[in-house]
Amino acid sequence: MPALSLIALVSLVATVFTRQLDVHPPQQQHQHWAQICSGNPTNQIRGCDRYGCGNFGADRHGGKGKHSGVDVICSDGATVYAPFSGQLSGPIRFFHNGNAIDDGVQIRGSGYCVKLVCIHPIRYHGQIRRGQQLGKMLPMQKVYPGIISHIHVENCDHSDPTHLLTPAVPPLPQQERGWAAVCAGNPTNEIRGCDRYGCGYYGAPRRNGKGKHRAVDVICADGATVYAPFSGQLSGPVKFFHNGNAIDDGVQIRGSGFCVKLLCIHPIRYNGAISKGQVLGRMLPMQRVFPGITSHIHIENCDHSDPTSNLERGKGQRD
Repeated sequence: MPALSLIALVSLVATVFTRQLDVHPPQQQHQHWAQICSGNPTNQIRGCDRYGCGNFGADRHGGKGKHSGVDVICSDGATVYAPFSGQLSGPIRFFHNGNAIDDGVQIRGSGYCVKLVCIHPIRYHGQIRRGQQLGKMLPMQKVYPGIISHIHVENCDHSDPTHLLTPAVPPLPQQERGWAAVCAGNPTNEIRGCDRYGCGYYGAPRRNGKGKHRAVDVICADGATVYAPFSGQLSGPVKFFHNGNAIDDGVQIRGSGFCVKLLCIHPIRYNGAISKGQVLGRMLPMQRVFPGITSHIHIENCDHSDPTSNLERGKGQRD
C-alpha cells in the first residue's frame, strides 16, 4: 500500500475513533459526574426546609414514601449542564399537572441512566457531552415559595446517585488543616461566651463546679443551616439529653483524621458520606428548652480532646 494511502487510512480511523469516544465514552473515563448547575460546583445537595429534605431516602407523603432521587441545589434560571455524555430523551413530566416546573429530560449513556427534573432542556433528543449546556433551571419559587430551589436527579433504576455527585477529587486529610464554618451566620466559628446557664469554652465549669465542659459551644441561631466541618462518614443519631426534648438530636462525623459529635442539630441524614462544607442539617430550637441562652451547637471530639484549635484554623473556610 502506498505510504500516502496508509497515512490517510490511519488518519481516518483515528478521526472515527475519536468521534465515537466523544459520543460513547468508556464508563471508567469519569468515575464521578460533572457539575450539574452553575453556581454549585460541588453538586451540593439540598438540606431540609419546610417542604422536606433533599437527600436520597428522605421521607415523602407524610412518611408513607421515600425520596427516590437527590435534590441538587440550583437557583431559579441558572444554567444546567449534562453530568455525563449520552443520549437525550423526553420530555419527562414529574408532576403531570403542567405547573411551572413540570419539565425535564433523561440522559442514558456512559454506563448511566438518569432523569433531571424541574429543568427546561435545550432539546429532548440527540447526543450530549459531559459538561455541555443542557438547559436552565425552572422557576421553582413560583410553585414552592421559600423552598431551596433544586434539580431533582433520579437514577432510572431508582438507586442512590449521591456518590456519583460528589467531587471527583475528595479533600485529602493533609488538606483539611482547619474545619469549615459550622453554622450559617457565624463564618468564624465564634464560641459562645458566658450567660446565665454557663460558658461555652472548653473546660468551663459544669454541674456547679463538679465537672468540666469537654466540648465547645459554637454560636448558632435557632433554625440556622449547619455545615459539615470536614469530610467523613456520618453515624447516629447521637442523643445527649436522653429525654426527648426539642434539642435532643445530633450526629457523629468520622474522617479526614478527625472524629466529632455535633449536638443540638437535626441532620439531613444519620448515615453515609458527607463533604466538608456540605449542608449537614439545621440548628434545633434551643430557646424552647433554655430561654435566654446563647443558642449554639455543642461540638465534642470523640476522644474528649479540645477542638478549639481546629475551629479557629478553619475560620471562614467553606470548601
